Amino acid sequence: MSRPENETPEPNTGMMNGDRSESSTDFIREAIKEDLQEEKFDHVHTRFPPEPNAYLHIGHAKAIWIDYGIAQDFNGLFNLRFDDTNPVKEEQEFVDGIIEDVRWLGADWDDRLFFGSDYFEQMYEWATDLIKKGVAYVCDLSADEVSKTRGTLTEPGIDSPYRNRSVEENLDLFQRMRAGEFPDGSRTLRAKIDMASPNMNLRDPVMYRILHTEHHRQGDKWCIYPMYDWAHGLEDSIEGVTHSLCSLEYENHRPLYDWFLDQLGIYHPRQIEFARLNLTYTVMSKRRFIELVNGGYVQGYDDPRLPTLAGLRRRGYTPEAIHEFCRRIGVAKTDSIVEVAVLEDCVREDLNKRAQRVMAVMNPLKVVLLNYPEDQVEELDVINNPEDPDAGTRKVPFARELYIEREDFREVPPPKYFRLAPGREVRLRNAYFIKCVDVIKDENGEITELHCTYDPETRGGDAPDGRKVKATLHWVAAQQAVPAEARLYSHLFLKPDPDDVEEGQDFTANLNPESLEVVTCRVEPSVIGAQPGKIYQFERQGYFCVDRDSTPEKLCFNRTVTLRDTWAKIEKSMKNAAG
Repeated sequence: MSRPENETPEPNTGMMNGDRSESSTDFIREAIKEDLQEEKFDHVHTRFPPEPNAYLHIGHAKAIWIDYGIAQDFNGLFNLRFDDTNPVKEEQEFVDGIIEDVRWLGADWDDRLFFGSDYFEQMYEWATDLIKKGVAYVCDLSADEVSKTRGTLTEPGIDSPYRNRSVEENLDLFQRMRAGEFPDGSRTLRAKIDMASPNMNLRDPVMYRILHTEHHRQGDKWCIYPMYDWAHGLEDSIEGVTHSLCSLEYENHRPLYDWFLDQLGIYHPRQIEFARLNLTYTVMSKRRFIELVNGGYVQGYDDPRLPTLAGLRRRGYTPEAIHEFCRRIGVAKTDSIVEVAVLEDCVREDLNKRAQRVMAVMNPLKVVLLNYPEDQVEELDVINNPEDPDAGTRKVPFARELYIEREDFREVPPPKYFRLAPGREVRLRNAYFIKCVDVIKDENGEITELHCTYDPETRGGDAPDGRKVKATLHWVAAQQAVPAEARLYSHLFLKPDPDDVEEGQDFTANLNPESLEVVTCRVEPSVIGAQPGKIYQFERQGYFCVDRDSTPEKLCFNRTVTLRDTWAKIEKSMKNAAG
Protein backbone atom coordinates (compact mmCIF):
# COMPACT_ATOMS: atom_id res chain seq x y z
CA MET A 1 0.00 0.00 0.00
CA SER A 2 1.32 3.43 -0.89
CA ARG A 3 2.20 6.33 1.34
CA PRO A 4 -0.38 9.16 1.45
CA GLU A 5 0.50 11.91 -1.01
CA ASN A 6 2.92 14.68 -0.09
CA GLU A 7 4.40 12.73 2.81
CA THR A 8 8.01 11.65 2.47
CA PRO A 9 9.78 9.95 5.37
CA GLU A 10 12.94 11.52 6.71
CA PRO A 11 15.50 9.79 8.92
CA ASN A 12 14.84 10.59 12.56
CA THR A 13 17.69 10.51 15.06
CA GLY A 14 15.74 11.41 18.20
CA MET A 15 16.88 10.22 21.60
CA MET A 16 14.53 7.24 21.63
CA ASN A 17 16.56 5.57 18.93
CA GLY A 18 19.81 7.45 18.82
CA ASP A 19 21.24 6.07 22.07
CA ARG A 20 20.83 2.40 21.17
CA SER A 21 24.17 0.78 20.52
CA GLU A 22 22.62 -1.90 18.33
CA SER A 23 19.38 -2.39 16.50
CA SER A 24 16.75 -3.99 18.66
CA THR A 25 14.29 -6.52 17.37
CA ASP A 26 11.15 -8.19 18.60
CA PHE A 27 8.11 -9.98 17.21
CA ILE A 28 6.49 -6.72 16.10
CA ARG A 29 9.53 -5.54 14.18
CA GLU A 30 9.90 -8.98 12.62
CA ALA A 31 6.25 -8.89 11.51
CA ILE A 32 6.75 -5.46 9.98
CA LYS A 33 9.85 -6.63 8.13
CA GLU A 34 7.79 -9.48 6.64
CA ASP A 35 5.03 -7.06 5.62
CA LEU A 36 7.55 -4.89 3.81
CA GLN A 37 9.25 -7.87 2.15
CA GLU A 38 5.89 -9.23 1.00
CA GLU A 39 4.92 -5.72 -0.20
CA LYS A 40 1.80 -5.55 1.93
CA PHE A 41 3.03 -2.05 2.68
CA ASP A 42 5.80 0.00 1.12
CA HIS A 43 6.53 2.09 4.23
CA VAL A 44 5.84 2.19 7.98
CA HIS A 45 3.47 4.62 9.66
CA THR A 46 2.58 4.30 13.36
CA ARG A 47 0.66 6.38 15.87
CA PHE A 48 0.17 6.86 19.60
CA PRO A 49 -3.60 7.28 20.22
CA PRO A 50 -4.32 8.35 23.83
CA GLU A 51 -7.76 9.27 25.06
CA PRO A 52 -7.54 12.69 26.77
CA ASN A 53 -9.36 11.63 29.94
CA ALA A 54 -6.36 11.33 32.30
CA TYR A 55 -2.62 11.81 32.58
CA LEU A 56 -0.22 9.35 30.98
CA HIS A 57 1.70 6.82 33.06
CA ILE A 58 4.82 4.77 32.49
CA GLY A 59 2.80 2.08 30.71
CA HIS A 60 2.04 4.66 28.06
CA ALA A 61 5.76 5.43 27.87
CA LYS A 62 6.30 1.83 26.80
CA ALA A 63 3.64 2.19 24.10
CA ILE A 64 5.22 5.44 22.89
CA TRP A 65 8.65 3.81 22.88
CA ILE A 66 7.25 1.00 20.72
CA ASP A 67 5.24 3.21 18.32
CA TYR A 68 7.79 5.97 17.89
CA GLY A 69 10.83 3.71 18.08
CA ILE A 70 9.50 1.47 15.32
CA ALA A 71 8.73 4.48 13.12
CA GLN A 72 12.34 5.59 13.58
CA ASP A 73 13.80 2.15 12.98
CA PHE A 74 12.00 1.87 9.64
CA ASN A 75 12.51 5.49 8.60
CA GLY A 76 8.76 5.94 8.81
CA LEU A 77 6.15 8.35 10.11
CA PHE A 78 4.63 8.78 13.55
CA ASN A 79 1.36 10.49 14.53
CA LEU A 80 0.15 11.76 17.87
CA ARG A 81 -3.62 11.36 17.72
CA PHE A 82 -6.19 11.95 20.42
CA ASP A 83 -9.07 9.48 20.47
CA ASP A 84 -11.42 12.12 21.84
CA THR A 85 -14.77 10.42 21.33
CA ASN A 86 -16.12 10.61 24.90
CA PRO A 87 -16.92 14.21 25.91
CA VAL A 88 -18.04 13.21 29.40
CA LYS A 89 -14.51 12.45 30.63
CA GLU A 90 -12.25 14.41 28.29
CA GLU A 91 -10.73 17.82 28.99
CA GLN A 92 -8.31 20.23 27.34
CA GLU A 93 -6.16 19.98 30.49
CA PHE A 94 -5.44 16.34 29.65
CA VAL A 95 -4.72 17.18 26.01
CA ASP A 96 -2.12 19.73 27.08
CA GLY A 97 -0.63 17.38 29.68
CA ILE A 98 -0.32 14.50 27.20
CA ILE A 99 1.37 16.70 24.60
CA GLU A 100 3.87 17.82 27.25
CA ASP A 101 4.52 14.23 28.36
CA VAL A 102 5.02 12.83 24.85
CA ARG A 103 7.31 15.71 23.91
CA TRP A 104 9.25 15.23 27.17
CA LEU A 105 9.86 11.60 26.27
CA GLY A 106 11.47 12.75 23.03
CA ALA A 107 8.87 11.64 20.48
CA ASP A 108 8.47 13.95 17.48
CA TRP A 109 5.24 13.90 15.49
CA ASP A 110 6.30 16.80 13.25
CA ASP A 111 3.04 18.33 11.93
CA ARG A 112 0.99 15.18 12.48
CA LEU A 113 -1.02 16.13 15.57
CA PHE A 114 -4.54 14.81 14.99
CA PHE A 115 -7.86 14.53 16.79
CA GLY A 116 -10.37 11.77 16.20
CA SER A 117 -13.17 14.29 16.70
CA ASP A 118 -12.09 16.08 13.52
CA TYR A 119 -13.23 12.98 11.62
CA PHE A 120 -16.75 12.88 13.08
CA GLU A 121 -18.40 13.94 9.82
CA GLN A 122 -16.63 11.23 7.83
CA MET A 123 -17.48 8.65 10.50
CA TYR A 124 -21.14 9.66 10.32
CA GLU A 125 -21.16 9.25 6.55
CA TRP A 126 -19.58 5.81 6.84
CA ALA A 127 -22.14 4.81 9.46
CA THR A 128 -24.85 5.88 7.04
CA ASP A 129 -23.23 3.69 4.38
CA LEU A 130 -23.47 0.65 6.68
CA ILE A 131 -27.14 1.39 7.34
CA LYS A 132 -27.74 1.50 3.60
CA LYS A 133 -25.95 -1.87 3.26
CA GLY A 134 -28.30 -3.31 5.86
CA VAL A 135 -25.54 -4.07 8.39
CA ALA A 136 -26.32 -1.33 10.95
CA TYR A 137 -29.57 -0.47 12.71
CA VAL A 138 -31.01 1.91 15.28
CA CYS A 139 -31.85 0.11 18.53
CA ASP A 140 -34.22 1.39 21.23
CA LEU A 141 -33.00 -0.94 23.97
CA SER A 142 -31.48 0.71 27.03
CA ALA A 143 -27.88 0.03 27.99
CA ASP A 144 -29.02 -2.45 30.66
CA GLU A 145 -31.29 -4.23 28.19
CA VAL A 146 -28.52 -4.49 25.62
CA SER A 147 -26.26 -6.00 28.28
CA LYS A 148 -28.88 -8.55 29.32
CA THR A 149 -29.49 -9.70 25.74
CA ARG A 150 -25.82 -10.16 24.82
CA GLY A 151 -25.70 -13.65 26.29
CA THR A 152 -22.68 -15.22 27.99
CA LEU A 153 -19.49 -16.97 26.94
CA THR A 154 -21.46 -20.23 26.74
CA GLU A 155 -24.87 -18.94 25.60
CA PRO A 156 -25.69 -16.92 22.48
CA GLY A 157 -27.21 -13.48 22.67
CA ILE A 158 -30.81 -12.56 21.79
CA ASP A 159 -31.63 -10.46 18.74
CA SER A 160 -32.86 -6.97 19.47
CA PRO A 161 -36.55 -6.55 18.56
CA TYR A 162 -35.39 -3.57 16.46
CA ARG A 163 -32.77 -5.51 14.53
CA ASN A 164 -34.86 -5.89 11.38
CA ARG A 165 -35.99 -2.32 10.93
CA SER A 166 -35.99 -1.21 7.32
CA VAL A 167 -33.11 0.73 5.86
CA GLU A 168 -35.38 3.75 5.42
CA GLU A 169 -36.52 3.74 9.04
CA ASN A 170 -32.95 3.35 10.29
CA LEU A 171 -31.72 6.21 8.13
CA ASP A 172 -34.55 8.44 9.36
CA LEU A 173 -33.95 7.59 13.03
CA PHE A 174 -30.18 8.01 12.74
CA GLN A 175 -30.56 11.44 11.16
CA ARG A 176 -33.01 12.42 13.92
CA MET A 177 -30.54 11.14 16.54
CA ARG A 178 -27.98 13.53 15.11
CA ALA A 179 -30.51 16.34 15.03
CA GLY A 180 -30.99 16.01 18.77
CA GLU A 181 -34.62 14.82 18.81
CA PHE A 182 -34.06 12.05 21.37
CA PRO A 183 -32.85 12.11 24.99
CA ASP A 184 -29.58 10.62 26.22
CA GLY A 185 -29.48 6.85 26.21
CA SER A 186 -32.81 6.40 24.44
CA ARG A 187 -31.36 5.01 21.21
CA THR A 188 -28.09 3.66 19.82
CA LEU A 189 -26.77 2.69 16.44
CA ARG A 190 -25.59 -0.93 16.42
CA ALA A 191 -23.72 -3.03 13.89
CA LYS A 192 -25.64 -6.08 12.65
CA ILE A 193 -23.11 -8.90 12.86
CA ASP A 194 -23.79 -12.10 14.80
CA MET A 195 -25.54 -12.40 18.17
CA ALA A 196 -24.28 -16.00 18.45
CA SER A 197 -20.61 -15.20 17.80
CA PRO A 198 -18.20 -16.74 20.34
CA ASN A 199 -16.49 -13.34 20.34
CA MET A 200 -18.72 -11.14 22.48
CA ASN A 201 -17.42 -8.04 20.72
CA LEU A 202 -19.17 -9.16 17.51
CA ARG A 203 -22.61 -9.45 19.09
CA ASP A 204 -24.12 -6.38 17.46
CA PRO A 205 -21.83 -3.83 19.11
CA VAL A 206 -22.95 -0.26 19.69
CA MET A 207 -21.46 2.21 17.21
CA TYR A 208 -23.09 5.47 18.40
CA ARG A 209 -24.77 6.66 21.57
CA ILE A 210 -26.70 9.85 22.33
CA LEU A 211 -24.95 12.33 24.63
CA HIS A 212 -26.17 15.90 24.86
CA THR A 213 -22.80 17.02 26.19
CA GLU A 214 -20.43 19.70 24.95
CA HIS A 215 -17.18 18.42 23.47
CA HIS A 216 -13.87 20.03 24.46
CA ARG A 217 -13.02 20.55 20.79
CA GLN A 218 -16.30 20.33 18.83
CA GLY A 219 -18.43 22.33 21.25
CA ASP A 220 -22.15 21.56 20.93
CA LYS A 221 -21.97 20.58 17.25
CA TRP A 222 -22.67 16.91 18.03
CA CYS A 223 -25.06 15.10 20.34
CA ILE A 224 -24.21 11.61 19.08
CA TYR A 225 -20.73 10.25 19.67
CA PRO A 226 -18.94 7.24 18.16
CA MET A 227 -17.86 4.35 20.34
CA TYR A 228 -14.14 3.61 20.54
CA ASP A 229 -14.35 0.30 18.63
CA TRP A 230 -16.09 2.02 15.74
CA ALA A 231 -13.87 5.10 15.67
CA HIS A 232 -10.44 3.59 16.30
CA GLY A 233 -9.96 1.70 13.04
CA LEU A 234 -11.50 4.50 10.98
CA GLU A 235 -9.05 7.01 12.44
CA ASP A 236 -6.11 4.75 11.58
CA SER A 237 -7.46 4.30 8.07
CA ILE A 238 -7.97 8.02 7.48
CA GLU A 239 -4.43 8.81 8.61
CA GLY A 240 -2.81 6.12 6.48
CA VAL A 241 -1.41 4.23 9.48
CA THR A 242 0.21 0.98 8.38
CA HIS A 243 0.55 -0.75 11.73
CA SER A 244 -1.89 -0.16 14.56
CA LEU A 245 0.00 -1.29 17.65
CA CYS A 246 -2.20 -1.97 20.67
CA SER A 247 -1.97 -3.63 24.07
CA LEU A 248 -3.25 -7.17 24.55
CA GLU A 249 -6.71 -6.26 25.83
CA TYR A 250 -7.58 -5.20 22.27
CA GLU A 251 -6.76 -8.58 20.74
CA ASN A 252 -10.39 -9.72 20.96
CA HIS A 253 -11.46 -6.42 19.42
CA ARG A 254 -9.35 -6.94 16.30
CA PRO A 255 -12.02 -8.99 14.43
CA LEU A 256 -14.44 -6.09 14.94
CA TYR A 257 -11.78 -3.60 13.78
CA ASP A 258 -11.32 -5.73 10.65
CA TRP A 259 -15.07 -6.17 10.11
CA PHE A 260 -15.79 -2.44 10.03
CA LEU A 261 -12.95 -1.72 7.59
CA ASP A 262 -13.89 -4.64 5.34
CA GLN A 263 -17.56 -3.67 5.27
CA LEU A 264 -16.66 -0.14 4.26
CA GLY A 265 -14.04 -1.29 1.76
CA ILE A 266 -11.53 1.34 2.86
CA TYR A 267 -7.78 1.35 3.51
CA HIS A 268 -6.94 -1.36 6.03
CA PRO A 269 -4.01 -1.06 8.50
CA ARG A 270 -2.72 -4.11 10.35
CA GLN A 271 -3.32 -4.36 14.09
CA ILE A 272 -0.67 -6.07 16.28
CA GLU A 273 -0.99 -6.48 20.05
CA PHE A 274 1.70 -6.47 22.72
CA ALA A 275 1.76 -7.03 26.48
CA ARG A 276 1.03 -4.14 28.81
CA LEU A 277 3.53 -2.93 31.38
CA ASN A 278 2.80 -3.90 34.98
CA LEU A 279 5.10 -2.86 37.84
CA THR A 280 5.44 -4.11 41.39
CA TYR A 281 4.50 -1.87 44.34
CA THR A 282 2.25 0.40 42.30
CA VAL A 283 -0.97 0.54 40.27
CA MET A 284 -1.36 1.31 36.58
CA SER A 285 -5.00 2.31 36.31
CA LYS A 286 -6.61 5.66 35.56
CA ARG A 287 -9.54 4.74 37.79
CA ARG A 288 -7.23 3.98 40.70
CA PHE A 289 -5.25 7.16 40.21
CA ILE A 290 -8.54 9.03 40.58
CA GLU A 291 -9.35 7.09 43.77
CA LEU A 292 -5.94 7.84 45.24
CA VAL A 293 -6.15 11.55 44.43
CA ASN A 294 -9.77 12.04 45.47
CA GLY A 295 -9.21 10.01 48.62
CA GLY A 296 -6.30 12.22 49.66
CA TYR A 297 -3.84 9.32 49.63
CA VAL A 298 -1.57 11.27 47.26
CA GLN A 299 -1.21 14.97 46.52
CA GLY A 300 -2.37 15.24 42.92
CA TYR A 301 -1.72 13.41 39.66
CA ASP A 302 1.91 14.59 39.65
CA ASP A 303 2.60 13.20 43.10
CA PRO A 304 6.10 11.66 42.84
CA ARG A 305 4.82 8.40 44.31
CA LEU A 306 2.55 7.78 41.31
CA PRO A 307 3.82 6.19 38.08
CA THR A 308 2.29 9.01 36.02
CA LEU A 309 4.81 10.62 33.70
CA ALA A 310 4.08 13.94 35.42
CA GLY A 311 4.87 12.32 38.78
CA LEU A 312 8.02 10.62 37.53
CA ARG A 313 9.23 13.85 35.92
CA ARG A 314 8.63 15.77 39.14
CA ARG A 315 10.48 13.08 41.08
CA GLY A 316 13.52 13.47 38.85
CA TYR A 317 13.26 10.53 36.46
CA THR A 318 14.72 11.30 33.04
CA PRO A 319 13.45 10.34 29.59
CA GLU A 320 16.73 8.53 28.96
CA ALA A 321 16.25 6.34 32.04
CA ILE A 322 12.70 5.48 31.01
CA HIS A 323 13.82 4.66 27.46
CA GLU A 324 16.52 2.34 28.80
CA PHE A 325 13.97 0.67 31.07
CA CYS A 326 11.64 0.05 28.13
CA ARG A 327 14.54 -1.33 26.11
CA ARG A 328 15.53 -3.73 28.89
CA ILE A 329 12.07 -5.16 29.44
CA GLY A 330 11.51 -5.48 25.70
CA VAL A 331 8.30 -6.26 23.82
CA ALA A 332 6.41 -9.40 24.81
CA LYS A 333 3.26 -11.19 23.73
CA THR A 334 2.13 -12.19 27.21
CA ASP A 335 1.44 -10.07 30.27
CA SER A 336 3.90 -10.16 33.14
CA ILE A 337 4.89 -8.07 36.15
CA VAL A 338 8.22 -6.23 36.10
CA GLU A 339 10.14 -5.57 39.31
CA VAL A 340 10.23 -1.85 40.02
CA ALA A 341 13.90 -2.37 40.97
CA VAL A 342 14.66 -2.69 37.25
CA LEU A 343 13.30 0.81 36.66
CA GLU A 344 15.20 2.18 39.66
CA ASP A 345 18.45 0.65 38.38
CA CYS A 346 17.95 2.41 35.05
CA VAL A 347 17.42 5.70 36.86
CA ARG A 348 20.56 5.25 38.98
CA GLU A 349 22.64 4.31 35.97
CA ASP A 350 21.52 7.40 34.04
CA LEU A 351 21.77 9.90 36.89
CA ASN A 352 25.18 8.59 37.93
CA LYS A 353 26.50 9.95 34.64
CA ARG A 354 24.76 13.32 34.72
CA ALA A 355 23.99 14.42 38.30
CA GLN A 356 26.24 16.91 40.11
CA ARG A 357 27.46 15.66 43.47
CA VAL A 358 26.78 17.70 46.58
CA MET A 359 26.87 16.91 50.28
CA ALA A 360 23.70 17.00 52.34
CA VAL A 361 22.98 15.86 55.88
CA MET A 362 19.49 14.51 56.57
CA ASN A 363 19.66 14.07 60.35
CA PRO A 364 22.34 16.47 61.58
CA LEU A 365 24.69 15.84 64.48
CA LYS A 366 27.05 18.72 65.28
CA VAL A 367 30.80 18.14 65.27
CA VAL A 368 33.14 20.71 66.81
CA LEU A 369 36.81 20.48 65.78
CA LEU A 370 38.59 21.60 68.94
CA ASN A 371 41.95 22.26 67.31
CA TYR A 372 40.60 24.09 64.25
CA PRO A 373 40.84 27.93 64.28
CA GLU A 374 37.50 29.39 65.41
CA ASP A 375 37.17 32.09 62.73
CA GLN A 376 38.72 30.21 59.84
CA VAL A 377 36.71 29.05 56.78
CA GLU A 378 38.47 27.12 54.03
CA GLU A 379 37.24 26.78 50.45
CA LEU A 380 37.88 23.23 49.27
CA ASP A 381 37.94 22.36 45.57
CA VAL A 382 35.63 19.43 45.00
CA ILE A 383 34.94 17.50 41.77
CA ASN A 384 31.32 17.88 40.63
CA ASN A 385 31.00 14.44 39.06
CA PRO A 386 33.82 11.89 38.79
CA GLU A 387 31.89 10.15 35.99
CA ASP A 388 31.88 13.30 33.85
CA PRO A 389 35.33 14.74 33.03
CA ASP A 390 33.72 17.96 31.80
CA ALA A 391 31.68 18.61 34.96
CA GLY A 392 34.35 20.77 36.57
CA THR A 393 34.75 21.57 40.27
CA ARG A 394 33.05 23.67 42.93
CA LYS A 395 34.05 25.39 46.17
CA VAL A 396 32.83 23.81 49.42
CA PRO A 397 33.32 25.67 52.71
CA PHE A 398 34.98 23.90 55.64
CA ALA A 399 34.92 25.33 59.19
CA ARG A 400 35.35 24.53 62.88
CA GLU A 401 31.68 23.49 63.34
CA LEU A 402 30.26 20.85 61.02
CA TYR A 403 27.27 18.56 60.69
CA ILE A 404 27.51 14.85 60.00
CA GLU A 405 24.74 12.25 59.81
CA ARG A 406 23.60 11.11 63.24
CA GLU A 407 23.67 7.52 62.01
CA ASP A 408 27.38 7.91 61.18
CA PHE A 409 28.22 7.87 64.88
CA ARG A 410 27.78 5.06 67.39
CA GLU A 411 28.78 5.50 71.01
CA VAL A 412 28.97 1.72 71.25
CA PRO A 413 29.68 0.54 67.70
CA PRO A 414 28.33 -2.88 66.66
CA PRO A 415 30.48 -5.40 64.80
CA LYS A 416 31.46 -4.39 61.24
CA TYR A 417 30.60 -0.78 61.95
CA PHE A 418 33.55 1.34 60.77
CA ARG A 419 32.17 4.85 61.01
CA LEU A 420 32.82 7.37 63.77
CA ALA A 421 32.92 6.23 67.41
CA PRO A 422 34.74 7.40 70.58
CA GLY A 423 38.48 7.24 70.02
CA ARG A 424 38.05 6.27 66.38
CA GLU A 425 39.39 8.16 63.37
CA VAL A 426 37.56 8.59 60.03
CA ARG A 427 37.97 10.70 56.92
CA LEU A 428 35.71 13.63 56.07
CA ARG A 429 35.07 13.50 52.36
CA ASN A 430 37.40 15.78 50.36
CA ALA A 431 38.72 17.20 53.65
CA TYR A 432 40.59 15.85 56.70
CA PHE A 433 40.90 12.93 59.08
CA ILE A 434 39.03 13.60 62.32
CA LYS A 435 39.04 11.73 65.62
CA CYS A 436 36.25 11.69 68.24
CA VAL A 437 37.59 12.68 71.66
CA ASP A 438 34.40 13.52 73.59
CA VAL A 439 30.63 12.99 73.43
CA ILE A 440 28.37 15.79 74.71
CA LYS A 441 24.88 14.88 75.97
CA ASP A 442 21.89 16.80 77.30
CA GLU A 443 20.05 16.20 80.58
CA ASN A 444 18.09 13.36 78.97
CA GLY A 445 21.17 11.53 77.87
CA GLU A 446 20.72 12.43 74.19
CA ILE A 447 23.87 13.15 72.21
CA THR A 448 23.90 16.81 71.17
CA GLU A 449 27.38 17.19 69.70
CA LEU A 450 30.74 15.52 69.27
CA HIS A 451 34.07 17.04 70.10
CA CYS A 452 36.78 15.96 67.69
CA THR A 453 40.24 16.85 66.55
CA TYR A 454 41.42 17.08 62.98
CA ASP A 455 44.76 16.31 61.38
CA PRO A 456 45.81 19.29 59.21
CA GLU A 457 48.31 17.10 57.37
CA THR A 458 45.54 14.99 55.78
CA ARG A 459 43.73 17.58 53.69
CA GLY A 460 42.27 15.82 50.65
CA GLY A 461 44.59 12.83 50.99
CA ASP A 462 46.16 10.16 53.15
CA ALA A 463 48.08 10.64 56.39
CA PRO A 464 51.81 11.29 55.86
CA ASP A 465 52.66 8.56 58.35
CA GLY A 466 50.72 6.00 56.32
CA ARG A 467 47.91 5.29 58.81
CA LYS A 468 44.60 4.26 57.25
CA VAL A 469 40.93 4.78 58.10
CA LYS A 470 38.05 2.48 57.16
CA ALA A 471 35.26 5.01 56.60
CA THR A 472 34.68 8.27 54.77
CA LEU A 473 31.78 10.49 55.91
CA HIS A 474 29.97 13.30 54.16
CA TRP A 475 29.46 16.57 56.05
CA VAL A 476 28.49 20.22 55.72
CA ALA A 477 29.80 23.34 57.40
CA ALA A 478 27.26 24.26 60.08
CA GLN A 479 27.11 28.03 59.56
CA GLN A 480 27.30 27.97 55.76
CA ALA A 481 24.93 25.05 55.12
CA VAL A 482 21.51 25.74 53.57
CA PRO A 483 18.41 24.46 55.40
CA ALA A 484 16.14 22.67 52.92
CA GLU A 485 13.14 20.38 52.88
CA ALA A 486 13.82 16.83 51.74
CA ARG A 487 10.92 14.59 50.78
CA LEU A 488 11.95 10.98 51.15
CA TYR A 489 9.71 8.84 48.98
CA SER A 490 9.31 5.08 49.33
CA HIS A 491 7.03 2.59 47.57
CA LEU A 492 3.39 3.65 47.62
CA PHE A 493 2.30 0.12 48.57
CA LEU A 494 3.58 -2.36 51.13
CA LYS A 495 3.19 -5.42 48.90
CA PRO A 496 4.48 -6.06 45.38
CA ASP A 497 0.88 -6.78 44.34
CA PRO A 498 -1.44 -4.10 45.78
CA ASP A 499 -4.41 -6.38 45.11
CA ASP A 500 -3.11 -9.01 47.53
CA VAL A 501 -5.69 -8.20 50.22
CA GLU A 502 -8.00 -10.02 52.56
CA GLU A 503 -11.66 -10.51 51.76
CA GLY A 504 -13.65 -7.31 52.09
CA GLN A 505 -10.62 -5.06 51.54
CA ASP A 506 -9.52 -3.18 48.45
CA PHE A 507 -6.09 -2.17 47.20
CA THR A 508 -5.94 0.85 49.54
CA ALA A 509 -5.49 -1.57 52.46
CA ASN A 510 -1.93 -2.08 51.22
CA LEU A 511 -1.00 1.59 51.10
CA ASN A 512 2.32 2.31 52.75
CA PRO A 513 1.76 4.82 55.59
CA GLU A 514 5.47 5.69 55.43
CA SER A 515 5.65 6.27 51.67
CA LEU A 516 6.60 9.90 52.36
CA GLU A 517 8.85 11.26 55.09
CA VAL A 518 9.60 14.98 55.16
CA VAL A 519 12.77 16.13 56.92
CA THR A 520 14.67 19.39 57.25
CA CYS A 521 18.16 18.74 56.00
CA ARG A 522 21.35 20.79 55.64
CA VAL A 523 22.92 21.12 52.18
CA GLU A 524 26.18 22.65 51.06
CA PRO A 525 25.68 26.21 49.71
CA SER A 526 26.45 25.36 46.06
CA VAL A 527 22.74 24.53 45.63
CA ILE A 528 21.63 28.11 46.28
CA GLY A 529 19.61 29.34 43.29
CA ALA A 530 18.96 25.85 41.89
CA GLN A 531 15.92 25.79 39.64
CA PRO A 532 13.07 23.23 39.72
CA GLY A 533 14.05 20.09 37.85
CA LYS A 534 17.75 20.32 38.72
CA ILE A 535 18.99 16.90 39.82
CA TYR A 536 21.78 16.25 42.30
CA GLN A 537 23.38 13.24 43.87
CA PHE A 538 23.43 13.82 47.60
CA GLU A 539 26.55 11.83 48.35
CA ARG A 540 25.83 8.57 50.19
CA GLN A 541 22.12 9.50 50.29
CA GLY A 542 20.64 9.17 46.84
CA TYR A 543 19.54 11.30 43.92
CA PHE A 544 17.39 14.35 44.60
CA CYS A 545 15.46 16.69 42.32
CA VAL A 546 14.58 20.31 43.09
CA ASP A 547 10.78 20.44 43.39
CA ARG A 548 8.49 23.06 41.86
CA ASP A 549 7.43 24.04 45.41
CA SER A 550 10.87 25.57 45.95
CA THR A 551 11.21 29.30 46.58
CA PRO A 552 14.27 31.56 46.88
CA GLU A 553 13.81 31.35 50.65
CA LYS A 554 13.34 27.59 50.86
CA LEU A 555 14.57 24.81 48.59
CA CYS A 556 12.51 21.61 48.41
CA PHE A 557 14.06 18.37 47.18
CA ASN A 558 12.33 15.16 46.11
CA ARG A 559 14.33 11.98 46.54
CA THR A 560 14.40 10.41 43.10
CA VAL A 561 15.96 7.10 44.07
CA THR A 562 18.22 5.84 46.84
CA LEU A 563 21.80 4.69 46.57
CA ARG A 564 22.75 1.17 47.52
CA ASP A 565 24.00 1.29 51.10
CA THR A 566 25.91 -1.69 52.48
CA TRP A 567 25.49 -0.76 56.14
CA ALA A 568 21.74 -0.23 55.71
CA LYS A 569 21.51 -3.77 54.37
CA ILE A 570 23.52 -5.10 57.31
CA GLU A 571 21.29 -3.31 59.83
CA LYS A 572 18.17 -4.61 58.10
CA SER A 573 19.44 -8.18 58.15
CA MET A 574 20.35 -7.83 61.84
CA LYS A 575 16.85 -6.57 62.68
CA ASN A 576 15.26 -9.41 60.72
CA ALA A 577 17.42 -11.95 62.48
CA ALA A 578 16.52 -10.47 65.86
CA GLY A 579 12.81 -10.43 65.32
